[in-house]
Amino acid sequence: MTTERAPRLSDFDPTLAIEEKEYKKRRRALRLELLRYQVLLRDEATCPVVIVFEGVDAAGKGGVIRRLTGRLDPRGVRVHPIGPPVGQEARHHYLWRFHQRMPEYGQFGVFDRSWYGRVLVERVEGLASAEEWERAYGEITAFEQSMVDNGMVLAKFWLHISQDEQLRRFEAREADPFKEYKITADDWRNRERWADYEPTIDEMLRRTHTEAAPWTLVSAEDKNHARIDVLETVVAALRVRLGPLGS
Repeated sequence: MTTERAPRLSDFDPTLAIEEKEYKKRRRALRLELLRYQVLLRDEATCPVVIVFEGVDAAGKGGVIRRLTGRLDPRGVRVHPIGPPVGQEARHHYLWRFHQRMPEYGQFGVFDRSWYGRVLVERVEGLASAEEWERAYGEITAFEQSMVDNGMVLAKFWLHISQDEQLRRFEAREADPFKEYKITADDWRNRERWADYEPTIDEMLRRTHTEAAPWTLVSAEDKNHARIDVLETVVAALRVRLGPLGS
């Protein structure tokens, strides 16, 4: 385990925000640096990059992913929206479908939801037995350790917002014909179980926060802050792995 303690939901600060002008300035610089790292990875195939997004409903994962990948060469990026396993996926171990989606060296793989479903929604909703979700903690940390040992850059994000902000975003989605597809009965039902999810999230963060695969808790109350926080964290991980870029 990492010596730095795992993030906790109590660390969430809803007041963190970035002004629009500063946001655009920092976003441009970070996107350019990220693109330059992508070119370096493409040309040298040094390692693969995996970026995992989890978070409460309406925390803005999709918007963060668009800002993260929007200026990259799409040929080198795959975004994987993860839902319940279907067909052949359901007949294999739950990690099987994620093994199939791991990027090649020089490529980025972005996961909108991930293998953490086993210890989150499947646990809370009773879709996995206590034996299954308890065993999954060790399976997940071993899975991530093996990827990092094989050279992968791995970044994991939990995006968090307050219940009041979630309600505001839910209602805004329902009122917008271009966004109403984003809100479902399951979202409302999950909201009613907020108190059930909170301790499960904290346990997940604590038990899967390792030196190889640490979690970053992102305050997403302000969308601009969340987007910059993610960009900075990914770029910082690439600097550590690949070294600073030349001028």
